Amino acid sequence: MAFIKLKQNKKYNYKPRFYKGEGSPYAMKGKFDAERTTLEASGGLKSRFVKAVDEYKNSPDKAVNRRVYIIVAILVLLFLFIIDFDLTIFF
Repeated sequence: MAFIKLKQNKKYNYKPRFYKGEGSPYAMKGKFDAERTTLEASGGLKSRFVKAVDEYKNSPDKAVNRRVYIIVAILVLLFLFIIDFDLTIFF
C-alpha cells in the first residue's frame, strides 16, 4: 500500500550565512509601519477614514499639511482649467 501514501515534503531550516540581524531577513515590512496607526485592519471603512484624518490632524510636521493643501489646490485649478470651467463666477 505504499503507492497510496503521499510523499512528504522536505523541510529546511535555512539561515543566510552573513545575516546578523534579528528576526527573519525575508520579512516584508514598510519603512514607516511603526509610526502609523492606520495599518490595523480592524473596523470598517468609516473607522479607517476617521483614524487617517486623526493621524493627519495630529501630525507633528505642520509644513507637510500646508504642502498637501497647496498641491491639492493646484491640482483642482489645473483640473478646472482642463475642463474649461469659467472661473469668473468667483470674482
